Amino acid sequence: MRIRIVDAFTDRPFTGNPAGVLLLDSDAFPDAAWMQRVATEVNHAETAFAHRLPDGGPADWALRWFTPATEVDMCGHATLATAHVLRTTGAATGTVRFAARCGVLTATAHEDGTITLDFPTAPLTPVEVPEDIAEALGTVPLGAHDTGPHLGDLLVELPDEHSVLSLAPDLHALGHQARRGVIATAPAEDPSRGYDYVSRCFFPNVGIDEDPVTGSAHTALAPLWSGRLGVADLTGRQASARGGLVRTALRGERTLLTGSAVTVIDGVMFAE
Repeated sequence: MRIRIVDAFTDRPFTGNPAGVLLLDSDAFPDAAWMQRVATEVNHAETAFAHRLPDGGPADWALRWFTPATEVDMCGHATLATAHVLRTTGAATGTVRFAARCGVLTATAHEDGTITLDFPTAPLTPVEVPEDIAEALGTVPLGAHDTGPHLGDLLVELPDEHSVLSLAPDLHALGHQARRGVIATAPAEDPSRGYDYVSRCFFPNVGIDEDPVTGSAHTALAPLWSGRLGVADLTGRQASARGGLVRTALRGERTLLTGSAVTVIDGVMFAE
């Protein structure tokens, strides 16, 4: 079985967020336990599995995502990686529709090599900052938002970019909280550097201590910062060690996420 490792939300190998991608020859998904074992073996933040759907339906491909520990409802970078593989192999052109647990998602390839994802905007609900979260982060956020059912994260706002970059959270403590994880964000110190806000994402509950570049998190970051800055189209920098940029465009109940991707490994998996 062909397996590819794709770095997403970057145009350079060994940066951005790596994802495993398996395009299945079957017209149905294999056993979920098998897909989970593959994702655990790949051991990247997400591994995507996709199979073609019959013509004439609401979507072209069915898509599922697994972390090393569990299946998730929505993943941006592995969707971008899958769309990149479809485009570069000639399996699909133009706009591709994916049927996923969170609904139908689309990915549109552009002539410059970038790909735009159309995802549901996360519904933000202000909440009190949990005391255990502040202790685990080592700082008291300015505010916090629940991000709704598909993400299931806590979005916390910090005072400045340095506060986000210097975070050294207690990941064991974060792993005891009820939500999937924590998204920490702040405005960019200098927007002339090419980004408007920064973020870091910690998901120890699903086997990802710090995610390099989280596309799905930007469906919550986009409405937060578009509301704060009064601009619909922005660029976010996820300030992990690998790092990456996500261009966000808020369109009401939908958020557009644009980025690049590059295939770094193309091989054959022998285990079945």
